[in-house]
Amino acid sequence: MRFFSAAVLVLVGATASAQTGDVKTKITEAIESDVRTEAEKSRDPDRSPLETLTFFGLQDDMRVLELLPGGGWYTKILAPVLRQNGELYVAIGTGNVSQNLVSEPGFDHVNVVDIGVSMERTGPFGTNFIPPFDFGLNDIDMALTFRNMHNFTPEGRANINAAVFNALKSGGLYGVVDHSRRHMEPMTDENRRRADVVQIIKEALAAGFEFVDYSDVHFRPDDELRFEVGRKTVTGNTDRFTLLFRKP
Repeated sequence: MRFFSAAVLVLVGATASAQTGDVKTKITEAIESDVRTEAEKSRDPDRSPLETLTFFGLQDDMRVLELLPGGGWYTKILAPVLRQNGELYVAIGTGNVSQNLVSEPGFDHVNVVDIGVSMERTGPFGTNFIPPFDFGLNDIDMALTFRNMHNFTPEGRANINAAVFNALKSGGLYGVVDHSRRHMEPMTDENRRRADVVQIIKEALAAGFEFVDYSDVHFRPDDELRFEVGRKTVTGNTDRFTLLFRKP
C-alpha cells in the first residue's frame, strides 16, 4: 500500500511538472510569435512575461480575465496560450484591442466584456474614478492587471477589486503588477504613476482576497522611486511589485 501511494504521488508530480513545462513552451512560443511587433518584443527583457505568468500560475485551460489590456501587449501572449483549452476575456479600456486585434487571425476567440460604465478622470493628478460595476462573470480562474492600478483613485480600485472578486470562482487567482512608490509618500506629479504596495495589498484584503505571494522578478535596485516612470532615465527600468492574491 505504501509503495502504491508513493507511486501515485510520483505520477501526480510528474504530470504536474509536464503540464507546467507544456505551458511554459506555449508562453515562449507566443512571446516569439510574429504577431508581436519588434517594438513589443524589445520590451521583453524588462517585462519578463514568461517569468511573470509562470509566477502567477497560468495554465492553458484557465478562464482568464485581463483588465485594461491597453494596446494588447499581454493579450498577444495570453490569447495563443489559452486558445485551444482555455478562454480569454478582456475588460475596461478595451478600445485598442477591439479595433486592432480581435479581428486579426487567431484572436477571434478573445471575448471583449462591456462593463456598462465609464472611467471618469476626476481624481487627484488625473487619476480615474470608476463606479461600481459587474463583469457579468462568476467562474473565472484568474484575473490579471499590469501597471494599471496607479491610474485609479482608491475608490475606483475598490470597485475594480470588488468586481474581480465577484467574477472569480472560489480559489481563483488575482495577479497585480504595478510601478512602486514609497510607502505612505503623498502623491505628486513625479510619482503619480506609481502605487504604494502596502496600500494595494490592504485594498485587496479589504475586498476579501487572501494574500498568496509576491515575486521580485521586477525588482530594480537602481530605481530611486523618485521620478516619473516615463522619464528617459527611468522608463523601462522601473521597480515594480508583483503580487498574487486568491479568492477564498
